[in-house]
Amino acid sequence: MYAALWRLLPGSRLVRILQMVALAAVVVCVLFVWVFPAIAPHLPFEDVTIEPSTGTPTP
Repeated sequence: MYAALWRLLPGSRLVRILQMVALAAVVVCVLFVWVFPAIAPHLPFEDVTIEPSTGTPTP
């Protein structure tokens, strides 16, 4: 997949590297802004199985 992207991008090697970095930054931004918040309610991070502490130590 990366080789196909490399062949499709126009320009010299430096321009291609800059375009690949920009594409990677766009993908990361899309993931953090739209994808991760959309799937967060479906992940089990809020299912805590440990009882909350009362503050008194147990012997």
